[in-house]
Amino acid sequence: MQTSLAILAALAAAACFTVHADAADVRAKAEVACRPTGVSLQYDCTIKLSNARTGQPLTGVTLMVGAEMPSMPMAHNVRPVKAEPEAQPGTYQARLELEMTGVWALRLDVSGPLRDRVVVVMRFDDHVAPGPAPDAPAGHMRKSK
Repeated sequence: MQTSLAILAALAAAACFTVHADAADVRAKAEVACRPTGVSLQYDCTIKLSNARTGQPLTGVTLMVGAEMPSMPMAHNVRPVKAEPEAQPGTYQARLELEMTGVWALRLDVSGPLRDRVVVVMRFDDHVAPGPAPDAPAGHMRKSK
């Protein structure tokens, strides 16, 4: 009887570990496009989330979008806002109100069935473009994937 219970406990533990390991293998990939709203320092951002491995849209998640200036850590931070899901699966919309123009690191916090954080560096001016890679020398732009 004790042997049977020990075997059942071991199988249950292995099943839990397998489910956890599979969930840990899933990573989010994000494509971000932002455009000025016409109001100074306000931008509407469209975020397309997908499974980095399969390319399938990520739906049924909560997406929070925050921002900070990598050049001035702790000085310029934007409180995270909740992105709203759009009709197209895996597409979310968020409005950001930045403190100044320049390079910002957007923190995309995904929660729900999948938990992940994606950081996208972008330059916000009159138009929005990918920013320099965090480890690149000044003046180099990050290559899009």
